[in-house]
Amino acid sequence: MRAKTSNNDVNNNTSMVNQKNVGSLIVASIFMCVAVITLYDTTHYSDIDSKIFPRACAIVLLLFSIVTMIWELIKPSNIDGFGAGHWWRRIVLVATMLIACIAMPHITFIPAGGIAFVGGLIAAMHNHWSQRTLLLYWGSGVVIIVAFYSIFKYVLYVPLP
Repeated sequence: MRAKTSNNDVNNNTSMVNQKNVGSLIVASIFMCVAVITLYDTTHYSDIDSKIFPRACAIVLLLFSIVTMIWELIKPSNIDGFGAGHWWRRIVLVATMLIACIAMPHITFIPAGGIAFVGGLIAAMHNHWSQRTLLLYWGSGVVIIVAFYSIFKYVLYVPLP
């Protein structure tokens, strides 16, 4: 026996866009625009070495944005993309990254990296802070920041503030 379906049921099941994936489509579109602008901007760089990294990042961003957009149009998700997390964690992470970027020319790379790392730690730490985890995370943060500084400054010869 076959159940009767109305046109509304069929349209709801085959809809390519629903309220839950509109945000993903918008963000993918914005990232595609950023990638195209970055690719265009790199055409004006005079030094060939300074073009490689931004172009590679822009191409990867463009490809993943296109894949995301196609995926969301072909198989839209019914799961909300933001999940059940805390908004303050997201705000802290983005705010500390922006603060670190703005402060970097004034306070140099290592302190700005420390600000970004501490903000990321605060945003990501869900469990109780013990003395051991505090020392482990802060110690690993110092090692990571100094390693990045050393690689950029002495291996890749990137001029850092």
